[in-house]
Amino acid sequence: MTAPTTPSFALTGKVVLVTGASRGIGRACALACAGAGADLVVGVRKTQDGRELVGAIEALGRRALAVGMDLSDLTTVRSAVAAAHERFGRIDVLVNNVGIGPMNLAVDVTEEDFDYTVDINLKGTFFTTQTVAKLMIPQKSGRIINMSSQAGSVTLRGEAIYCMSKAGINHLTRCLAAEWAEHGITVNSVAPTFIHTDGTKPALSDPAFHQKVLNHIPLGRIGDPIDVAGTVVFLASPAASLITGANIMVDGGWSVA
Repeated sequence: MTAPTTPSFALTGKVVLVTGASRGIGRACALACAGAGADLVVGVRKTQDGRELVGAIEALGRRALAVGMDLSDLTTVRSAVAAAHERFGRIDVLVNNVGIGPMNLAVDVTEEDFDYTVDINLKGTFFTTQTVAKLMIPQKSGRIINMSSQAGSVTLRGEAIYCMSKAGINHLTRCLAAEWAEHGITVNSVAPTFIHTDGTKPALSDPAFHQKVLNHIPLGRIGDPIDVAGTVVFLASPAASLITGANIMVDGGWSVA
């Protein structure tokens, strides 16, 4: 077989499942993958939350399905993956985008906040990945992309548990990459800095906080969801076929400054 001379970033014929897809980074990833040619399964808390996004994907000429997924209830995760598989017959790419992080100084963290953060960010991500991997392994192919954060590599005051959970995602990524390589599955993570989303808008609307964040970013700007989505499309594409176990920083240089 002759090796290609031009890298391909196309996702034509692929089925991509994006969790936390209703807004922000998840929505951007879903639309970017659709734009690259993929059909989409959009994981949302309630299926009605995905109606508008399904319409936007279908307007791009791609098929789409909204499935209800609550990572604190693993039965919904398994049901959603089963529904996606029944509709499309396969899942080629999983983008684990769900994550939460209540802010609190370490001395004030409650057991409830600790458990909720770890249950969603680590337990939920792991078992979503495991469920999808059980479909990918017989296919002998698959791409798993975990949404990490710069918080997994740098310290953020008031976010000790969130930072811990994202550091855990980074190492989980490496462990799964090593374990599932023999099945043709790549596992990578993407680590964004602060991104303009509905979730970060309240904090970034404070001029002092906004400037404090910019002081850490050598490239001098807050990220946009499309900055993250571009990296996700790359990792999902044939162009990234030899990349696994990597954590790609999308942080404007914060982690190296």
